[in-house]
Amino acid sequence: MPVVPPRGSVRGGGVLADRFGRVATDLRVSLTDRCNLRCTYCMPEEGLAWMPREQQLTDDEVGRLIRVAVELLGVTQIRFTGGEPMIRRGLLGIVAGAAALRPRPRMSITTNGIGLERLAGPLREAGLDRVNVSLDTLSPTRFKELTHRDRHADVLKGLAGAAEAGLTPVKINTVLMRGINDGEAPALLQFALDHGYQLRFIEQMPLDAQHQWDRQEMVTADAILASLAPFGLVPDNVSRGTAPAETWLVPGYRDAADQPARVGVIGSVTRPFCGDCDRTRLTADGQVRNCLFATGETDLRGLMRDGSSDTELADAWRAAMLGKKAGHGIDDPSFLQPDRPMSAIGG
Repeated sequence: MPVVPPRGSVRGGGVLADRFGRVATDLRVSLTDRCNLRCTYCMPEEGLAWMPREQQLTDDEVGRLIRVAVELLGVTQIRFTGGEPMIRRGLLGIVAGAAALRPRPRMSITTNGIGLERLAGPLREAGLDRVNVSLDTLSPTRFKELTHRDRHADVLKGLAGAAEAGLTPVKINTVLMRGINDGEAPALLQFALDHGYQLRFIEQMPLDAQHQWDRQEMVTADAILASLAPFGLVPDNVSRGTAPAETWLVPGYRDAADQPARVGVIGSVTRPFCGDCDRTRLTADGQVRNCLFATGETDLRGLMRDGSSDTELADAWRAAMLGKKAGHGIDDPSFLQPDRPMSAIGG
């Protein structure tokens, strides 16, 4: 259940710090729980019961909370997510509003790529800096099996459109599933190298609506790296900082910026990076989540609609981050998968 903290519960300090000394400067903003694909590891083919429109934050409310995060709480990076954020009608205005803030945050979007070919240019003009596009297969047939939609060509066009518009580096997010697309890792990397994209493999996490995730069936970071052995990957000596991906250099290749080509692996389950986490999350209905796997939320929408000031909203947000745990606890026997699936949380 959402938690509504008392107004003015935390005072002083302009950052989103937790009890372990981590400071959240990266805000993930979910703009909708709706999606135009039905990826098997996210939701059932028939879809989900979508959030009622009146519960969803308005464009102005999203803009206000982003402003509070940037101006009062020290957020420097914003990632727009969903569901599928590209289907949010007010997306361009929300991006433009965030780009006008001072200090200006760096902005990116995680998308399935459908519609990106058309919107890449306008998004760039509005102030978006780059994109992450989900692509789990190079096979149109397998794509249809995985997503229950025949839109593979649209995703490829979206990638090309993003690169042409200058939303670089264009990154690809790939989830491998045992017995389905786990044999495609080398081909996907070659595709990314050939087009100047940056590929990130992500371990499948327990965030599916069906609650059918099975660790024994997950393709691990070690297995992914083993499959890429023919490329002769070299460990990257650049510090990852708070970035979730461990990266490796791919000898003999350069990216679109003529820098050494890299491939990343996000081992959220087997190589957790909780100790360096710098993220805070805002759901499409205005709930703060201090961790992707949090089982509790803090209701900023209710406070905002009840007339809270910006300072009171910032105080409530700080209080929410104080409850952040040391780690996600997936390996703990007491671990409970969040009630909300990934589509309702935001990546």
